[in-house]
Amino acid sequence: MVDVLSGRSRRRRRRNPVGMVDAALEYAALGWPVCRGAHPDPVGPRSCACDRMGCPDPGAHPMSAAWAMEAGTDPAVITRWWGAEPDANVILPTGRVFDVFDVPAEAGVSAMAQMDRAGLPAGPVAAVDARRYLFFVATRSPADEDEWWSCHLDCVPETVADSPGLRWHCRNSYVPAPPSTLPSGGRVDWIRPPSRGADGVELPDPIAVLAVLVDVCEEPKAG
Repeated sequence: MVDVLSGRSRRRRRRNPVGMVDAALEYAALGWPVCRGAHPDPVGPRSCACDRMGCPDPGAHPMSAAWAMEAGTDPAVITRWWGAEPDANVILPTGRVFDVFDVPAEAGVSAMAQMDRAGLPAGPVAAVDARRYLFFVATRSPADEDEWWSCHLDCVPETVADSPGLRWHCRNSYVPAPPSTLPSGGRVDWIRPPSRGADGVELPDPIAVLAVLVDVCEEPKAG
């Protein structure tokens, strides 16, 4: 099995030449629950293989409405799922092992540069069709239940107030994982793959990463 999650691969390639089931099994081995995702429809009249007219996020949502209950790490179940649907994309539920901050690619590049200069680890970072960057961070559990809100991809995404383009995927949300494919012909790729540490995947503090992302999303655009 090709270890697309190893940090050793980050300098050699951006693309991940690995099958969906292999990727799903590797995520499960990290302790990250997975579920099957819809995929682009290359021959049908719709951009997404799901049965919804006007799908709001083609190829980037779970196949099943019961995804929250189905998502798991059992290799036998995962092998059976992708044996039946080998083209299914890989979906990672958020708010369980990690949260994800989702920003426009331009802001993501700027944020990574700022974090590198400051010596702040960015943690795992993925690119969605080179349009948006996904920053994987440790799951935050607010003391106040009113602080919870879901940036669910199956509806109009909510954004963090006063930070244009910044979305927070936490409880009851999900993100597409590499090497999921998209209707544009692009895909989801790791910019910085997950790095295994002694206690599992190393995930940065969400507040520290959020502070940088808020700054770059609020920067005025040139021109």
